[in-house]
Amino acid sequence: MPFNYRLQKFLEIRIRKKEEQLAVVQKCQEEVFRIEKLIDENNKNIQDTRINMRKSDPRMYDGFDKFLKHLYEEGEKLEAERQKALEILKKEEEILHQREREVDVLEKHKEHKKEEYLYEEKMRELKTLNEIGSQKHFMKSRENAYEEELEELLEQHKHKH
Repeated sequence: MPFNYRLQKFLEIRIRKKEEQLAVVQKCQEEVFRIEKLIDENNKNIQDTRINMRKSDPRMYDGFDKFLKHLYEEGEKLEAERQKALEILKKEEEILHQREREVDVLEKHKEHKKEEYLYEEKMRELKTLNEIGSQKHFMKSRENAYEEELEELLEQHKHKH
């Protein structure tokens, strides 16, 4: 009879929840990467604007200043978004770690139960082998006793004749 884990459905549910949470964490990581890419692009725009400002006509400095101010404000917004996305990622990762622990607990329990099952199967097998051995021994003893009795009868029969 094969091993059947009685909590298998619970284990499967926990594994599914862990996988779902892993997908949530991956989406959060992608969001952090997306925001970081926007931050990098904004920083490059700031750098390019400063370079262009140095090469341009001084009368255009005011326009460049306004644009740089806008880029810095955008950078602050993006940084705030990044911090918020990192906080969400951290919370979702904590949930993922909890889901992983829940799965690990049941997997260890399952392994322990399987070891118990295998041990009990081995004990049943040994018991059956012992019973078979006892029966064979008993039958062999009866056979030997029968043969001895038969020999005695033959001996007695020879002595009478």
